[in-house]
Amino acid sequence: MALDTSLVLFPLLILVLLGLMWVQPPQDPESSAMRFRRQHVDSGSSRTSNPNYCNEMMKSRKMTQGRCKPVNTFVHEPLADMQAVCFQKNVPCKNGQPNCYQSSSNMHITDCRLTGSSKYPDCSYRTHQEEKSIIVACEGNPYVPVHFDASVEASA
Repeated sequence: MALDTSLVLFPLLILVLLGLMWVQPPQDPESSAMRFRRQHVDSGSSRTSNPNYCNEMMKSRKMTQGRCKPVNTFVHEPLADMQAVCFQKNVPCKNGQPNCYQSSSNMHITDCRLTGSSKYPDCSYRTHQEEKSIIVACEGNPYVPVHFDASVEASA
């Protein structure tokens, strides 16, 4: 009798375990470092005079889905140069965390700011190009940028 019960319960247990595998919560495949690269790295393009640069980039980099991201900065330097910032001057982050670093030299950047009259889903951005020092938050192993904190005038 006990053997009959085991034979019935074993397949039921297998079904329950298989069911649990199917209901795992979805996992975000984009890491913080990958999100940083998508949102801030545009090494392939240097300074551009295209006034629609921000409108095109914000849309193509998926920062106008569900809402208009109000501010974003693209950096036009090689990824290796941006990753090297993680080993330059340590500065406090805007949120007080100690893992921010300031680039020792100016970098070519494009600052994108949502225009005042812009409303989702028609996100419209002002494009402004500058050469400034950047501040990024770094994490992980390898230690890489995961958050763009600010752009500032380079300190002497």
